Order: sequence, then C-alpha cells, then structure tokens
Amino acid sequence: MTRRAAALLVTAFLLLAGAAQAHATGYRYWSFWERDGGRWAYATEGPSTARPADGSVQGFRFAVSQDSADAAQPRGTADFDAICARTPAREGSKRVALVLDFGTAADAPSGETPPAPRTACARVAPDATTAEALAAVAKPLRYDTNALLCAISGYPQRGCGEQVSGSGNGAAATAPAKKSAEKPDSGPSVGLLAGGAVVVVLAGAAVWQAGRRRRDA
Repeated sequence: MTRRAAALLVTAFLLLAGAAQAHATGYRYWSFWERDGGRWAYATEGPSTARPADGSVQGFRFAVSQDSADAAQPRGTADFDAICARTPAREGSKRVALVLDFGTAADAPSGETPPAPRTACARVAPDATTAEALAAVAKPLRYDTNALLCAISGYPQRGCGEQVSGSGNGAAATAPAKKSAEKPDSGPSVGLLAGGAVVVVLAGAAVWQAGRRRRDA
C-alpha cells in the first residue's frame, strides 16, 4: 500500500472515531420503570396512561442516558410490603409503591444537587394512573407543554429532557429533546451514518489509488 493510500485510511478511521464520539449523546430525563417480579422493566407506556394494579411497584430514575437500553434503573428497596407497611389497605382504593431515585451528582443539571433516593406508598382510587399516584406523594410535579414529566418533588428546578453532549454534570445542553423522554429513540444518529459513509468512500479511494500505482509501475 502506498503512503497516500495509508494516509487516506488513517483519515477514514479518525473520521469514524469522531462520528462515534458524536453518537455518545444522551438525554437528561426521568425514566419510568415497572417492577416485574424481582427485576425492573422499562415501562412500555407513560405514567399518565399506565394504571397499575393494587400492590404494584413503580420506579422513576433521573439520569443521562442514550436510550431505553442504556437507561439507569432505580436504586434501593423495591419491596411492596416494606414500602407500604405503614399504609394499610382501605376498601375502595388501591396502594401503589413508588421508588423515586433522583440520580447522582454526575447526572444533575449544573448548579443542582439531587435529593436522596426515597420510597413512598400512594393510596389512590382503583382506576388511578401512575401519574396520579405520583402526584399524591411527590408534589410538586412539573410537566412541559407536551405533558412530558420534567420534575418530581421539584427536582430538577429547570430543564426537561434536554439533549447533552455527554454524561455528567459538566455536559452542556445543546437542544431540547425532540422525542419523548419516556421512550428515547435507540436508532443510529445521522452523524454516525454519515461518518460510516465517509469511511467507505475513503477506503475505496485508498484501494483504487494503490491499484492504480501498481498498474503504472
């Protein structure tokens, strides 16, 4: 391989590395979870439409993540009997155990400190949604104009599903999230696809250059 071809391949790899770094973009948001036996499962619908049964355990975690596969799970105790031990059953109502994990300092918006994780037992009407159970025990809640859950118990004070350039407190917000923070898209970014296309083109050019020099020799 000629020096020119080698240089083109090096450039291609550098471009791909840059594209992969650009793809490591996440969203700072409250993810919603349901307890399925002994594990957490990412909720398949939002808290405003989910209607948990009596005895259910629901969880919320504030963090920076790229998509549902990357999302951090709620930490701490998730046992219904323990969480609702001081909230006796009452006829005509249901009890829902909530695990509220406000995340770590690394995922907090700049200038804010996350409260300690806590649990709560909500006693609500039999047909109540998870959002109504949350409102019963964790006010103030904050929503955006698209009914996206932005804050639980007033945290965070600002921001709502914003896109960040990386994880952690130092990540700079670049633009509001265009997708629902309850179901972030897991598809590849345009930058990553474009970077891959550039690599293919440059690699092909390198091979063509090498073949041409061999023919001319």
